[in-house]
Amino acid sequence: MNTQSQPDLVVLSHLRWPWVWQRPQHLVSRFAEQRRESGAQTWFVEEPLAGDVEQASIRSERTDGITRVWLEVPGVNDPTGSISFTDPRASTYGTLLSELLAEQGCAPAPDLWLYTPMAYDIARQLPGGRLVYDVMDDLSAFRYAPEGLRLRQRRLLSAADIVFTGGRSLHRSMLNQRRDGVHLFPSGVESTHYAISRGLRASRTRKVAGYVGVIDERLDLAILEAMAAALPDWSVQIVGPLAKIDEAALPQADNIHYAGQVPYDSLPRVMAGFDVGLMPFALNEATRAISPTKTLEYLAAGLPVVSTRIADVVADYADIVHFADNGAEFAEACREVVTHRLSERDHRLRPIQARQEWDYIAGSMADLLDEHGHTADYSSDDEGVSA
Repeated sequence: MNTQSQPDLVVLSHLRWPWVWQRPQHLVSRFAEQRRESGAQTWFVEEPLAGDVEQASIRSERTDGITRVWLEVPGVNDPTGSISFTDPRASTYGTLLSELLAEQGCAPAPDLWLYTPMAYDIARQLPGGRLVYDVMDDLSAFRYAPEGLRLRQRRLLSAADIVFTGGRSLHRSMLNQRRDGVHLFPSGVESTHYAISRGLRASRTRKVAGYVGVIDERLDLAILEAMAAALPDWSVQIVGPLAKIDEAALPQADNIHYAGQVPYDSLPRVMAGFDVGLMPFALNEATRAISPTKTLEYLAAGLPVVSTRIADVVADYADIVHFADNGAEFAEACREVVTHRLSERDHRLRPIQARQEWDYIAGSMADLLDEHGHTADYSSDDEGVSA
């Protein structure tokens, strides 16, 4: 990446910075570090959050080398735990954000990097620099998908200077809507971080099958329950926050344990306590285009992986990941993969891992953006989008 005269960066995301450390945090933290070398600043703008306030007020804090920004609005959050950028209570978000950026010294025409089409209306109100859309999920397929998302996505895909996609299925979908300037960058891994697990892992008589990630509609809870029943001499560890599903729906058994969310820095220690990494995803609309980051994380931690047949996982890891279709098959696979040799798994992983390090991905994305320049004029789009 050319570090000379890099513009400031404003990222608009449906995910909160302090939540699960995933694609936005990995990439944006690296972009922020790269741009600081030329004096540029980075802001991470989140969805509104309801609180005990009389009128909408913008908040910000410095953390991890970026400035985190959110709008606090009166009332309560919706069932997803947050509020859409397009909520009527957030109608002043674009104006207040522009004022905040000016107060904090944002240079004219910052790069705008979007993770959700629902932020497109706000992006149009900001000084027009290069517009980037990083498609990490098919958000329209998720439960509680906001009204107007598909329309905004079409507009954003048309307006963006460059589009990145987080997996093969997403890439094919975006190419059906836009032919040029769409680049595939599956999510990556920080191998040295997860490799710490290998030195911490100790032998134990009771094996542990573990899952790390968000617990939401994408998990097949029936598989988890049946697998735990078929592995009474194993422990099943579920690590991560609950989102958009009722806690009462979670399977309960003596050998299933829920640890809640843990910080990113603690994940190597957590995975050191696993013998198998689990990816028991449901095969539904919400998982049709996912490319799970945890595949590489488990493998970097030295774990064998058992997964349902998620299309991108089958395409990218068919020679490394073991696939199963139901709870009984998951249990059988767990007993089998713990006998596999780590050296053979690492040998198969090595050519994939080299090009999927987060440092490499962030640098490659930044280089493509620098080569692309700026062609869009989204800020003058008079059509707008209505909910």
